[in-house]
Amino acid sequence: MQKNNFLSILDLSYQEIQEMLDRGVRIKKNRRFNEVLKDKSLIMIFEKASTRTRVSFEVAIKELGGNSIFMTPMESQLGRSEPLKDTARVLARYGHALIVRTYAQENLQELAQYAQIPIFNALTDMFHPCQVMSDLLTISERSPDLFSLKIAWIGDGNNMANSWINLANRFRINLYIATPKGYEPNSEVLQEALDNGARITLTQDPLEAVRDANYINTDVWSSMGQDREEATKQEFMPFQVNSELLENAPSHAKVLHCLPAHRGEEITEEVLESSRSIVWDQAENRLHMQKVLLEKFMTKV
Repeated sequence: MQKNNFLSILDLSYQEIQEMLDRGVRIKKNRRFNEVLKDKSLIMIFEKASTRTRVSFEVAIKELGGNSIFMTPMESQLGRSEPLKDTARVLARYGHALIVRTYAQENLQELAQYAQIPIFNALTDMFHPCQVMSDLLTISERSPDLFSLKIAWIGDGNNMANSWINLANRFRINLYIATPKGYEPNSEVLQEALDNGARITLTQDPLEAVRDANYINTDVWSSMGQDREEATKQEFMPFQVNSELLENAPSHAKVLHCLPAHRGEEITEEVLESSRSIVWDQAENRLHMQKVLLEKFMTKV
């Protein structure tokens, strides 16, 4: 059995990303059931709550002919501190893949070491690759010439920012990241991308980031399990995506948010519900890109 893991976007080549975008467009236009996952059971282990990731994966699995089994720590031995390597070796004998939403990226790496089935990263504190791949699909639908675009990330240097950096490592987008001082993305992830020739600019000025930007992306300031004090949130207020910030961007610039949104914090209600927001298309594309990922990594299982 050949093993394929999707732990981060760096598990994909430039050519594979391009092929997956093309496939995503075709799947979205013709949402028919097929049986790529026929007779396959995929086990979903979620230590963090989820709406879009869980539902998009479960619907994708069903529409590809497979079966999903959902588990939380409270419903398994993970809640009783069973070693991950034990869980991995047992579940690998029951299912055909693990879809995991957890805290540490190292948890995924340990599962991948011991489970001889594909592992999909459904979110860690370090990366959220499924989300960024579907975001790129959303952008490519509107702007096929991706390399001429300026994409801005505004706010926290979190798992989403790290995944955008990984994307820039593989796919030569022009990425600007604006964060408050002390909240920059992971330095090792950034340095690896820069060493590989990625076009990434870090700034503490959100106006610089959105100037001439085609797409403006943000996320919550307090990721799950990382809630921050109100005083800390005040440091982020200049990085709020609001109408004043958008006045410094081109009139055609579109806004993305991976959801759930904290209206009045990282983004205003006015912007989220405006014609400049493509958030709902972005959320829908989670389903279509999930199918692409499952097709790609499960066809050899």
